[in-house]
Amino acid sequence: MNIELRHLRYFIAVAEELHFGRAAQRLNISQPPLSQQIQILEQEIGARLFARTNRSVRLTAAGQQFLLDARLILQNVAQAADKAARLHRGDEGELRIGFTSSAPFISVVSDALFTFRQRFPAVHLQMQEINTRQQLAPLIDGRLDLGVMRNTPLPETLDHQLILEEPMYALVHRDHLLAGRQTISVRELANEPFVFFDPQVGTALYTEILTLLHHYQIEPNIAQEVGEAMTIIGLVSTGLGVSILPASFRRVRLADVVWIPLQEVDALSQVWLVWSRLRERPAVMSAMMSLLLPAH
Repeated sequence: MNIELRHLRYFIAVAEELHFGRAAQRLNISQPPLSQQIQILEQEIGARLFARTNRSVRLTAAGQQFLLDARLILQNVAQAADKAARLHRGDEGELRIGFTSSAPFISVVSDALFTFRQRFPAVHLQMQEINTRQQLAPLIDGRLDLGVMRNTPLPETLDHQLILEEPMYALVHRDHLLAGRQTISVRELANEPFVFFDPQVGTALYTEILTLLHHYQIEPNIAQEVGEAMTIIGLVSTGLGVSILPASFRRVRLADVVWIPLQEVDALSQVWLVWSRLRERPAVMSAMMSLLLPAH
């Protein structure tokens, strides 16, 4: 069966006008080709759609049913075309983003998410809190489109760009001897009990902070190992020890915790946007990337 969409449009015009002349004028074609196309349509279907006399044109029972279905078909085609165009433009669709626990406290990230939601309200944002190392496999196999993570070794199939570089801060209890200082050296923490990340959790901050300490020949006296930065802040507030975290966590305000800038110029943490080199980059993904990487 070789029925084209134009056949349906021709048929609907005749069915609504019940007059070949008026239908031809409405379609901006001449009447003989219109009559010929309707005959071809009837031959393809194998049924008469119109009962014709010299004075009138009316729909047959088959024609009445075909009119309902033809309108539905054209409506579905129009909706499918509109949906495809919206997906192409990024007006709708889905975007799956992995993020570390610190990401919501980074103003660049939170501002980008807010702006994206305002501009693309029909796009479903699927946000998944997951540590840096655990984001890698979902980014490779396509379960995540983008990852917001701390710097870490990446497989060659993943690419990244820097979102921001932020300073590290020391965290101490408000009654600690260092609490009144404007800045301190990381060496002044050498003999302090540390509240630190559990190495089994897989957060990149564990390696990042430990590398900083080792660079200054400090082997931390780890008093408590935990899985989340929020727990570290909470335990520092109880006086169980000191710690080091990136500046973005300062947005977590606890009265008993004092944040002190570190003097070392290399006491920095990088936040990356990561994606697969091998997977298609749809419009919604490009739109989010442009918001997270405004300087690129």
